[in-house]
Amino acid sequence: MIQDKQYLMIPGPTPVPPAVMAAMSRPIIGHRTDEFADMHKRIVERLRIVFQTKNDIFVLTHSGTGGMETAVANAVEPGDKVLSLVTGNFGERFAKIARAYGADVEELQFGWGNCVDLKAVKEKLSANSYKLVLATQNETSTGVINDIAGIGSLVAKTPALFLVDGVSGVGGIEIKMDEWNVDILVTASQKAMMLPPGLAMVAVSPKAWRTVESNASPRFYFSLPAAKKSYEKWNTAYTPGVSLFAGLDAALDMMMTEGMENVYVRHRLLARATRAAAKALGLKLFARDEYASPVITSIESPEGIDGDSIRKVLKKEFGVTFAGGQGILKGKIFRIAHMGFADKMDVIIAVSALEMALARIGHPVELGSGVRAAQQVLLEGDD
Repeated sequence: MIQDKQYLMIPGPTPVPPAVMAAMSRPIIGHRTDEFADMHKRIVERLRIVFQTKNDIFVLTHSGTGGMETAVANAVEPGDKVLSLVTGNFGERFAKIARAYGADVEELQFGWGNCVDLKAVKEKLSANSYKLVLATQNETSTGVINDIAGIGSLVAKTPALFLVDGVSGVGGIEIKMDEWNVDILVTASQKAMMLPPGLAMVAVSPKAWRTVESNASPRFYFSLPAAKKSYEKWNTAYTPGVSLFAGLDAALDMMMTEGMENVYVRHRLLARATRAAAKALGLKLFARDEYASPVITSIESPEGIDGDSIRKVLKKEFGVTFAGGQGILKGKIFRIAHMGFADKMDVIIAVSALEMALARIGHPVELGSGVRAAQQVLLEGDD
């Protein structure tokens, strides 16, 4: 294996397109210049298309978790009642962040591998009063997508704000912030947005702004009111990741050229091909078809085999990196990401490498069967 030839198939950081790398490599510009302001305005205008919103969108120099903390820090005061809808590791993280800010958090657990049950949410909202409801669009740890539109319609009937972690979904899975009654939507650069880690994007509804502006909890770097003061001049409150902004500008160029509907169709196609391959290899998919993520596929390890041993062979012998299971799923599943700068041949490489890795560790496999199943889906084309 050529030492530097690697294939990254994890849900962040994801591969970065050459055009984005080139944009980030240009000479840096000052962040208090007209040139930066023009770029910032252009970025937000196109992010509104991705988010499907008319709301303010703040591009912040954070990780995805920093974006989630920004949402919570600006909406929560100690003692506030918060309902957190948990389907995996990142749903749990959202709840932990709210607790760190003193919220009285009630977790509604649906089990790792399941999606949010709208009936259970409706019952909770009918019987209790909450200030915030937290949900995850795409639960990366399990490969499950949640019905944000359905949850939003329920929350909208209450005074609560609806906060959504879209870190691993936005840009690869359609979301309609305004139509679906999302009050604060968070995403980040290193997933479907095709950038290195370092930027978070946070959109805020008028309903949420009323809470943000009256919030008495201490904030400084995470302050949305501080960001808003600079926003009117297309500036930032503090020094931004200027090169990452340039990369985001280029990534949005790519997304607008492809067309967002085509972006979503591409991701769904890659997911169908990957799932078909896993079934053809006799492997069990962790998430059911009806709520399987379009951007990451979770596969159960064959009985008696630690999933991490498969990943080690993939990495060492074939230069292919899959993600492992997190938390209670460590060693029990492995995950193949197909998000952002991913296309048909990335799936073929991933599946063929998986076949060889299974064969190498002695698991019975018919070489080529998974690849053939994926090829058939890919040849059938878009949905």
